[in-house]
Amino acid sequence: MIGDRILGILMLLLAVAYGWEASQFPEPFGGVEAVGPETFPLLLAVILGFSSIYLIVKPDPDQEWPGMKTLFDLAFVLVLLLIFAALLAPLGFVISTTLMVSVLCWRMGAKPIPSGLTGLGSAVAIYLLFNFLLELHLPAGILKLT
Repeated sequence: MIGDRILGILMLLLAVAYGWEASQFPEPFGGVEAVGPETFPLLLAVILGFSSIYLIVKPDPDQEWPGMKTLFDLAFVLVLLLIFAALLAPLGFVISTTLMVSVLCWRMGAKPIPSGLTGLGSAVAIYLLFNFLLELHLPAGILKLT
């Protein structure tokens, strides 16, 4: 219980700091977008803030420390996130996200082909949503058509 409350307090501090920094962004060129670089980070800060308050008010009962397999899985995901961040600019969002989601799905027990299809579908859907609906342009990488 105390661990959840400490995490909630730390996340709440992070939400306030992130929200403050997000409010300092300069107005984008060409005016304000509906849900763009100005609004989206503030939405994330609000969601993080409410999640933090929930952890502080209603923590889970104390649990045992995770075993070595769980710690290995967490380390694997951390390494995968670092690789994703390194590949994002050169390969682009769609390819990097397809690879990451596919590997995560496979690691959670899915077969390779459904994992790949889930990764590709997720990457394309998110790319289209962000680029065309939210007007938050994600890197195209080697798929750039210019």
